[in-house]
Amino acid sequence: MIIQSLRRIKAVAWKEFIQIRRDPRSLTMALGIPIFLLIIFGYGLSLDIDHVRTIVWNQDQSSKLTRDFLLNFKNSKYFKIVGYTDNYRDIEHKINSGKILLALVIPKNFSQYIESGNPAPLQLIADGSDANTATIAIGYVRAVVSKYNVELVVKSFAQAGLNPPKTVNARSRVWYNMGLTSTWFIVPGVIAMIIMIIAALVTSICIAKEWERGTMEQLISTPVKAPELIIGKFIPYFAIGFFDLMIGVLMGQFLFGVPFRGSYIVLIVLSSLFLTGALSQGILISVVARTQLMASQLASLTTLIPTLLLSGFIYPIFNMPKAVQALTYLVPAKYYIIILRDLFLKGTHIDVMWDEALFLFLFAFVMLGIAIKKFKKKVA
Repeated sequence: MIIQSLRRIKAVAWKEFIQIRRDPRSLTMALGIPIFLLIIFGYGLSLDIDHVRTIVWNQDQSSKLTRDFLLNFKNSKYFKIVGYTDNYRDIEHKINSGKILLALVIPKNFSQYIESGNPAPLQLIADGSDANTATIAIGYVRAVVSKYNVELVVKSFAQAGLNPPKTVNARSRVWYNMGLTSTWFIVPGVIAMIIMIIAALVTSICIAKEWERGTMEQLISTPVKAPELIIGKFIPYFAIGFFDLMIGVLMGQFLFGVPFRGSYIVLIVLSSLFLTGALSQGILISVVARTQLMASQLASLTTLIPTLLLSGFIYPIFNMPKAVQALTYLVPAKYYIIILRDLFLKGTHIDVMWDEALFLFLFAFVMLGIAIKKFKKKVA
């Protein structure tokens, strides 16, 4: 009985391989879209904010102190001085047209304030239409000003022949991503998103396609049982999904320079669980929908939106409202993204990821079980 069952599963799987090979559009979508998404997200999506476009209105041009102060912005990678002006109307026009994000207005008596020991005013005008970027840019300005103030204090004490006052010297040490490169954070999330979306989307139309083409009736009339049919259709797409995973890992390491510090065995095992759950979810959708259009829409709705918004892929979960945070526990991509980032950047061992591994196992077990139970060998 077991041998006969394996033969039927093999026959269904081989039939599905032939259908995939004869459908170049589906094969292109399954193999080409992952590469395209990795390139787009890897190069196009960046959380790093640098080269902030800045314009300067220097009303104290004759002062060397002012020019030295501006050098701190010119020599910083976070600012790009794109021009100078002499009026507010030009500043307003350039901000409204999106040509600049910041404007620095240095008053006429800027150097006199510094030389007299009084606080020197500095006006900063920022485009607040993008609140997050403006907040970060203002933080950069404050950091430059703070550094300049410390240098002034040290210089003034040295000129007076006195020892500078004791200050706090904070020395930061960043683990796992010393350069704070956002690509290292994004690429593992993109791999998880690709596997989730592609696996569910491709498999969601496989059984629905059989119903639309009328070939499902032929399969129902064969001795193939429902679990054998589901597993047989599952195997080819599992192979394609694993191929996409390999492409993602290799591109992440060699194209984007993301280090992989964990165990490849752990990656294979946990990725298999996640891939099984995602494929089973797609098969379940195709069983319920029975039309390719409805199946693709349901797959996009149940995978794309949760993975992008609720998995921690881009937006930190701890900043979300409590009710939304509760919903994230039901998003399987959340756990897989944690696993990928831990394996890539931290080299975490399996004993630290038991919670995420357990959820992926439950996700795969429940989805595959429901898909098999829901599929009935009946025409109506």
